[in-house]
Amino acid sequence: MKASELREQTAEELRDKERELSEQLFALRLQKVTGQLENPAKITHLRRDMARVLTVLGEKARG
Repeated sequence: MKASELREQTAEELRDKERELSEQLFALRLQKVTGQLENPAKITHLRRDMARVLTVLGEKARG
């Protein structure tokens, strides 16, 4: 996911994306704790995607 793609979305779509990523991140953390996580790098990718979404949301809020 690229920041330029996120900038084209509305604030409501970005909030939905944030919720979705948050749920996925929670599920992966749970898998990690129980030892079922196959790809630990996926957590890093999700965290970075979440940061991108939050950054773009902040930019839109500032105007």
